Amino acid sequence: MPEPEPTPVTILLVEDDEVIRRSVAMALERYGYRMTVAGDGLTGLELFREGQHDLLLLDVMLPALDGIGLCRRIRETSTAPILMMSARGDALDVVSGLEAGADDYVVKPVDTAVLVARIRSLLRRASAASPPPAGPDASGPAGLLAFGDLTIDPAALEVRRDGRELALAPTELRLLLEFSAHPGIVLDRQTLLREVWDYGWDGDTRVVDLCVQRLRKKIGADRIETVRGFGYKLRR
Repeated sequence: MPEPEPTPVTILLVEDDEVIRRSVAMALERYGYRMTVAGDGLTGLELFREGQHDLLLLDVMLPALDGIGLCRRIRETSTAPILMMSARGDALDVVSGLEAGADDYVVKPVDTAVLVARIRSLLRRASAASPPPAGPDASGPAGLLAFGDLTIDPAALEVRRDGRELALAPTELRLLLEFSAHPGIVLDRQTLLREVWDYGWDGDTRVVDLCVQRLRKKIGADRIETVRGFGYKLRR
């Protein structure tokens, strides 16, 4: 019997195939997750707006509003972890989902153990990227990291550009913190997959490339340098 999560976690599953929707929901409920389900994108968007969800599991091919469009709408107001599901695993599906703001993806049919591992990884990242409550020990100016017009407070998990606070998704924040911990040092994609995505196995490096692209749009295109054939580094 799978070991349940220590605290209830609510997942919104949006999948139009009823058989897949029911089987995935039942499998995840056995692991202790609370499931909210929808069969189309518009219903999924309504449920998302009505409730509090710790993670969203979205199919790419959905009626009314497809998974890519749904992901974009959710990202307008939320940084909750998003895991996309694709029946084909086509590069276009993967890239479109990641560009829309998804944190990771799986290809259907997916083994339950793999799906749960991906979910737990995303939840750990989201938890690590949640700012601590303010108090007398909150980070002050002495703890700030500065890279040109970019300032990072690792303790408060705040990032500012030209004094304006940036809204980063959990994965984007984890990625930036990993770069800022090794300024000027080239980090290869497999290292980033291991440290940021928490992969204990080889993963698809496209998730790294697309997340770097999203991060560049927020912190400045020239702040993260591509070292061809090796990886990326944060400019000092």
